[in-house]
Amino acid sequence: MKAALTIFAMAIPLGSCDYTEEQREIGYKGQARLNPWLAAERFAGAVSDEEIHSHPSWTVPDPADTVWFLPAAVLGNESFTKQAERWVLKGGHLVLLGEYADVQSNDWSLIPEPLREEAALQEMLGRCDLKLLENEVSKADKIVLEGKSFEVAAASSSSVVLGGGQPSIFASTPHGAGQVSVLMDARLFRNRWIGQKEHAAFLGQLMKMGDNAGGISFTRGSGLSLWGMMVKHLWAVMLALGILIGLWLWKNFARFGPVESTAEAPVLRGYDHHLEALGNFQWRLDRGAALLAPLRAQIIERGRRLGSRVGRRDDDFFQFMAERAGISRERAFRALGEPAPADALILTRTVADLQLMLQVLH
Repeated sequence: MKAALTIFAMAIPLGSCDYTEEQREIGYKGQARLNPWLAAERFAGAVSDEEIHSHPSWTVPDPADTVWFLPAAVLGNESFTKQAERWVLKGGHLVLLGEYADVQSNDWSLIPEPLREEAALQEMLGRCDLKLLENEVSKADKIVLEGKSFEVAAASSSSVVLGGGQPSIFASTPHGAGQVSVLMDARLFRNRWIGQKEHAAFLGQLMKMGDNAGGISFTRGSGLSLWGMMVKHLWAVMLALGILIGLWLWKNFARFGPVESTAEAPVLRGYDHHLEALGNFQWRLDRGAALLAPLRAQIIERGRRLGSRVGRRDDDFFQFMAERAGISRERAFRALGEPAPADALILTRTVADLQLMLQVLH
């Protein structure tokens, strides 16, 4: 009862403590956190009958696709830019996203990373009469596309210039049979901002540009990994290498016990060596007692008869046999009376002593 009252008295001050609630936005969970273009992909699937593709890393544009949304930072080498440009020349629409296109960033803790002047990307845009300008701040409340005006909230620390025009946050121009568009602020299409103002409508208009019908693809990052390239292009070599390694492990690793020594066993020619090897084999089979019993019985029988003939019937039998064989009494006692040898070496010595005593009794 006292304990309950003590706990109740301690709980009274705790109930009157002040506290403050604070809410913090941690961002999306699940797929929306891993894929910043998830909402844009689903919106595209809702407003278009075309097939929507989502690529976690760079892949060669499919000729069946008509629109590709791609972070501009992906085109950082000549190989990717040539593949993308060939696809555009055949009728594709390439939409390059500038800043805020990092797939690893959270929409609630997004830090802009200015575009670097990649030579391959600048050369390709130069052939399209486009140019990227670093450290050229651009903002826009409206974007005009194909005669339609869309209200947006866009800002970037870089700009794009079409021909001899003014730096802006968006530009689009034909290139060959296709189209190249550059949007410097990729937040317009990210999960957190696509529902604001007319960002979604602007995305829908971008997808409708051109007369060709085909799939729409969203690429999230470069993902240029050695492992991915090896799996895609060198799978046959990797399979053969795996089989070779497996066979080598099967050949060299122990399968049914420890591996025997590679050193050749010495040639045993002497009688004592053969006797030692035989004793070691018998002891490993736990047959030491069975091997010694017949020899001991034969020696004791012959030794008793010899002792009676020479008048030493009542003497110490072990001492008598030790004197006849020229060994110590301890060795004679161990050879005739020890129940079981402790190891193979003692078994070998015991058998040798028994053989010696047997010879002197003939």
